[in-house]
Amino acid sequence: MDGLTAAQVSGAKTNHVPRRSSRSLGAIIRANVFTLFNLVIGVLWALVLIFGAWQDGLFGLVIVANALIGIVQEFRAKRTLDKLAVINKAPVTVRRDGRDQEIPPHQVVLGDLILLGPGDRLLVDGEVVESDGLEIDESLLTGEADPVHKLPGDEVLSGSFAVAGSGAFVATKVGTDAYAVRLAEEASRFHLARSELRDGVTNFIKYITWLVIPIGTLLLYSQLRNSADFGTAITGAVAGIVTMIPEGLVLMTSIAFAVGVVRLGRRSCLVQELPAIEGLARVDVLCLDKTGTLTAGGMDLGEVLPLSEGRPIHDALAALANVDHRPNATAKAIQSRYPAAADGWTAVDVVPFSSARKWSGADFGPHGVWLLGAPDVLLDATANGYERAAELASTGTRVLALCRTDSLAFANGTPEAVALVTLKQRIRPDAQETLRYFAKQGVTVKVISGDNPDAVAAIATGLGIPDGHRAIDARTLPVDDPAKLAELLDTHTVFGRVTPQQKRAFVGALQSRGHTVAMTGDGVNDVLALKDADLGIAMGAGSPATKAVAQVVLLDDKFSSLPHVVGEGRRVLANIERVSNLFLTKTFYAIALSLLTGVLGLMFPFAPRHSTLVNALTIGIPAFVLALAPTLERAKPGLVPRVLRFAVPAGLLCAGAVSLAFWAAHTGTSTLIEDRTSATIALFLTTWWVLILITKPLTLGRIAMIGAMAGLFALALAIPFIRHFFALEPGDLGNDLTAVGISVVAAAGISVAVKVAGTLRP
Repeated sequence: MDGLTAAQVSGAKTNHVPRRSSRSLGAIIRANVFTLFNLVIGVLWALVLIFGAWQDGLFGLVIVANALIGIVQEFRAKRTLDKLAVINKAPVTVRRDGRDQEIPPHQVVLGDLILLGPGDRLLVDGEVVESDGLEIDESLLTGEADPVHKLPGDEVLSGSFAVAGSGAFVATKVGTDAYAVRLAEEASRFHLARSELRDGVTNFIKYITWLVIPIGTLLLYSQLRNSADFGTAITGAVAGIVTMIPEGLVLMTSIAFAVGVVRLGRRSCLVQELPAIEGLARVDVLCLDKTGTLTAGGMDLGEVLPLSEGRPIHDALAALANVDHRPNATAKAIQSRYPAAADGWTAVDVVPFSSARKWSGADFGPHGVWLLGAPDVLLDATANGYERAAELASTGTRVLALCRTDSLAFANGTPEAVALVTLKQRIRPDAQETLRYFAKQGVTVKVISGDNPDAVAAIATGLGIPDGHRAIDARTLPVDDPAKLAELLDTHTVFGRVTPQQKRAFVGALQSRGHTVAMTGDGVNDVLALKDADLGIAMGAGSPATKAVAQVVLLDDKFSSLPHVVGEGRRVLANIERVSNLFLTKTFYAIALSLLTGVLGLMFPFAPRHSTLVNALTIGIPAFVLALAPTLERAKPGLVPRVLRFAVPAGLLCAGAVSLAFWAAHTGTSTLIEDRTSATIALFLTTWWVLILITKPLTLGRIAMIGAMAGLFALALAIPFIRHFFALEPGDLGNDLTAVGISVVAAAGISVAVKVAGTLRP
């Protein structure tokens, strides 16, 4: 028991644990800079800067803005996590060379003799060599709330902490060999939250990339035929190609995600990855860990049920609760009602509570000897109150028996049962309202806990969770039949005695049924499930490992924050779907116009500045407004196909109207600038109509925005300076009226097409 010598310490393995709250800054920068989108836009940007004017390369700033938003947000999340990860700084008490000394955690070595007292955290694994009523809370490892009594020879694991008694253990595994660190390492392989929107845009850009080569070649050929200057031809071709790529959609998505992150940050919700915002919107199953999520720390005193007349029950309870200067959770719960012992109730002898005995007691001199503990230990089966205690315990209620006896060595006699005392776990005050919100939103809740199934069922029933009384003991679930497991998970709500590995299997089984699964947790036992879930949500007071792998961290531990988290995700995704319709409509009319122009060998029907004006008024400004607007719509799967069913017919009809208006004007005696003005009018009117369809249902604010865009376009045609800047010349009234007529017909066609496709919102 003298511990290691200085010589033994110098050559031993140290408790070095690399701090890894998230991926490195270099990895963050690489992931946000080296993307397919940035490669395509970057090459086109370089071509414009080489062969054209720098003013034509403003689209390249999208790369910078998009990358910066992603890098800054993730780095901010990393810094916050790093601050949260600065734990375990409290010194560790070890005995070396026969002397007790305090050292930093990283200086603990293999074989060290580590001393424990109440509240001390175990940073390494070891074997107990001394125990004086030592009790360890392993809830962060197992999910079970009850502390475990440890005797010499018992194993203790990192991630747990001492709650009662004292003792010492020898470190057998340190650094990356320790249990909690190994579990965190297994879960720390970084992966981005799945994003259907991000994946869809990436795939779309990939397909566009393959189209760029033939269409770009064809477009470049047509521009060279109509332009004597090679640089002008290159710039024109690039302008056509860039219009095909929804670069604004990528930027607008990042902005909407970033705004969502900021809004959630104000509610103390840390979002580590921008795409996690989308995951929030898609969740339809929420797996809750009981301990730390539905329940708060500690217990509350329930009922005191007298079994004997004329006994000072309340005085005895008050005296027992206040006899120990380091009260356990049970004593603290009783102290909340009985904060001080009555006069004259002074203990002359005390037996502290231990998990091994399952009772505590004290001799109060003239007031007698009183015991408090488990009914099945203190009472025999024929004792008064034994059956009543068993009934209460079967409902998940924690029951204690208050007894009067003649001696603390109560085995010499039979204690008299004086009262039954019930304790209940402390429910978070916001739990019921939050669960009610999820039920209203169609999100199914699954309560998954390592605790006793009856105790979990009692909590679930008290919170009004449907079928909460039908708890399943996870030890009875099929291990080798994933299909049967998935079926049971679909039909049941409450599960007890769940192991960390089973939690992970639960997530996979629910996902196999097509569910989008969110998992909450705070302990090391939740890490693997959080990692595999579509969305991992960690509590700020939980273990560092859970905060490292989760996409969302509730910094203030408020369960009531979850509705805001889900609501923000739905707001962002519903609005991004609207915005996607705008940008992809532009993409498809650009593809169609490029093909028509290339095949027919004509000039583009409008110049880049015309496209800039129309896109700003019908896509850019409205998209920014719509992306940040409030909405309660629930996200539905299949976003990309749904958007394409709208954008393809709308884009093709817009392209047809612009080409027809340009062709009708070009066959007359008007100038090229007048012909392009007619085409620009047709482009604005058709895309403006698309904007109207997208913004439904029309509110007063949306009507004002739509009207403002039309007014700005009218000013661009009317004010000479603006008209000259954008090269507009509405000089041929016949051509312009023809363009308006064509646009009206095209708008009607767009309405019919998208309605047939079933994409209009009710």
